[in-house]
Amino acid sequence: MRAWGDTTLWIANEPPPKTVVTGARYQQVIADAAMSGARWVIAFDADFARRLHGREADALSDWRRMAAVVRYYERHPEWRHMQESGQLAVVQDPGKGGLLSGGILDMIAVKHTPVRPVPRQQLSPAALSGATMAVNVDGESLTPEQREVLRNFTRGGGTLLTGPPGWKDQSHGESITLDKAELERLNDIWRDVNSMVGRRNLGVRLFNVASMLSNFIASSDGKTAIVHLVNYADYPVEGIAMHFLGDYKHATLIAPEGTEKKLEIYQAEDGAGVDIDKVSVCATIRLEQ
Repeated sequence: MRAWGDTTLWIANEPPPKTVVTGARYQQVIADAAMSGARWVIAFDADFARRLHGREADALSDWRRMAAVVRYYERHPEWRHMQESGQLAVVQDPGKGGLLSGGILDMIAVKHTPVRPVPRQQLSPAALSGATMAVNVDGESLTPEQREVLRNFTRGGGTLLTGPPGWKDQSHGESITLDKAELERLNDIWRDVNSMVGRRNLGVRLFNVASMLSNFIASSDGKTAIVHLVNYADYPVEGIAMHFLGDYKHATLIAPEGTEKKLEIYQAEDGAGVDIDKVSVCATIRLEQ
């Protein structure tokens, strides 16, 4: 979303009928949208709406926690103006729906590898600045000028994975899912991407975060970076480690609970590192030079 500019995207999905959603799940989806620069339209399931209307204690407590998460992100509008960072770029064409390339981005995100989507229409040397690897899903859709940008990227030492003719982000109209053949092709693509990325630190590496999603963003001058964490477990996760690249001298843990704790930076094998004691629903690590 940030790749297209500063316009805020609102995500509006109603809970499935006859489904009871826990308060923690509402907090998670609010944080999940916010860490990508979007806002979630809060729509309650029928059971929660009834209990909140009746001012039941548990429902009121959950509502206050949701409001705290919303306030947390709204108090940091600067985060929405930062861009996805890291050394891996995925070139995609949102005009075709981006289901195939979006699937690759989802797989990379689950692996907690920082990745920056680059819309084909905005592919330029500046868009690839700082990247060391790039994935071009639909090479046939590029203009000669855009192909030259990628050639110059590899001439400068970058690694480029370009798909064969079968790799296409085909338009699916209103569809939001891939068919069986496309899923098989997605798995083939993912094997190549995963082999290329390996266990390299492409900006940030996270440990003990199997139940989490993350996002790595940075200011335009590179002096401040933000790592968002959203925990999808039903319990707090403890003992998290984060290794990062870059000349950052200060690290601070921030959370909706009011936490603002300075973290000790230590030398790691692949850069520098910090330890996070615990993440409940969501938290942010701010890195500063």
